[in-house]
Amino acid sequence: EKNGLKRGENGLKVNMMAELPSNVFLADEFLEYFDGFSIGSNDLTQLTLGLDRDSGLVIQHFDGTNLAAMMGLEILIKA
Repeated sequence: EKNGLKRGENGLKVNMMAELPSNVFLADEFLEYFDGFSIGSNDLTQLTLGLDRDSGLVIQHFDGTNLAAMMGLEILIKA
């Protein structure tokens, strides 16, 4: 509002970047302040699985179709 923008006026929607598991756990609470999410699926998967996707030691375990990663995405989409 400080710069003349107000959520909900003239169709303005404010979305939150969701990249952390805490964003998944608290999705409903965040939606009190935001209109929706932009999902950073690579970061969300990395942090959900606790893996460094840039590490050659564990990259073979980085899987965006992992059940935990998919459940996190589903929760955000349904929120």
